[in-house]
Amino acid sequence: MEPLDQPPHQPFSSGGSSPGNTSSEPVGASLVQPAAPPQPPQRIVLEQPFGTFRKILFGILLLLLAISVMFNFGLWGAYHSYVQLDPSINEKLHSGLASARDKIAVIAVKGAIMDAEDGFVKTQIDRALKDKKVKAVVVRIDSPGGTVTASHYLYHHLKKLREEKEIPLIVSMGSIATSGGYYISMAVGDTEDAIFAEETTWTGSVGVIIPSYDLSDLLAHWKIRDRSFTSGDLKQMGSPTRVLDEEARKREEEKLQKLVDESFEGFKQVVAQGRPKMFQDEEAMREVVTGQIFTARQAHKLGLVDQLGYVEDAVRRAAELAGLDPEKVRVVKYEKPPSLLDVAFGGNSQAAAASLDLGKLLDLTAPRAYYLSTWVPAIVANRATLK
Repeated sequence: MEPLDQPPHQPFSSGGSSPGNTSSEPVGASLVQPAAPPQPPQRIVLEQPFGTFRKILFGILLLLLAISVMFNFGLWGAYHSYVQLDPSINEKLHSGLASARDKIAVIAVKGAIMDAEDGFVKTQIDRALKDKKVKAVVVRIDSPGGTVTASHYLYHHLKKLREEKEIPLIVSMGSIATSGGYYISMAVGDTEDAIFAEETTWTGSVGVIIPSYDLSDLLAHWKIRDRSFTSGDLKQMGSPTRVLDEEARKREEEKLQKLVDESFEGFKQVVAQGRPKMFQDEEAMREVVTGQIFTARQAHKLGLVDQLGYVEDAVRRAAELAGLDPEKVRVVKYEKPPSLLDVAFGGNSQAAAASLDLGKLLDLTAPRAYYLSTWVPAIVANRATLK
């Protein structure tokens, strides 16, 4: 029996048409079928058993990456200021929250104030002035004072810092803040509760001194005479080696005292701006202007200082006036980078260099007015120069 899908058997014929075949096509033509068009290959999709899990994992990784990027940008924003771009000054964490954006800068004034323009204090002031994140300043003073000009220079620039940035400026006194050291604390202006002194602080010594010494008898003993040539009889004013008669001595003393008095008037005017209530108290001012040094409690009673407290108390007051949370603020301090000489001399290269600087020694021999609480010659007092 033939399969159903094949055509019935046809007998071979050598010519003509088979019975019942009316087609004009030759015999066998019907056996040739046209080729079917090629079918496209079938695409088989195999379902992966963990495809959904991988998608979830990939999404989680992307989320973690985004969080990491945001976190690192946050860290950069908080810590990028620690990258020391200025080789003349380093900024370090003093206290507070290291990751906080807003800062309170602690500016240190330490030692005798002799050369303020080229000193490190001015560098600190400039750094705080340029830093937009600094919202308040605490000036930490541990100084017996210095020259009139240098003291006023620092006072001027601290006052300028407070006024230009429109930020609070608070003073924290260390072991001593006398004369020129007290003078620069007046940069706080008339801000209330702005000057803090530790319980062991000595302050005051509001006054002016021009050190003067008479060595003429000593030189005469060694048969040494001063033969300096001058263009005028007052050109050598204040010289410790010059022999003077009574009239010349009296005239010289009057000139020097006038210089002291004019400088002292300037001191009192600065005190009037920084301590207006005390300045209006005649009884308190009579005691203050004697040049006396006071303990912290005595100074607080007179109105020379506002509060007894430490640097952390001054920081809290600065944060309060700046409208900052004292627990969420970064308190920074500035340090001078050590040099190779500092390493070689154990950190005393500046002192070693100063002792060998003939120019500075000669400069100290000139008559000069000081806001300084010492009777020691300036050449000795200068061993603790401003840092």
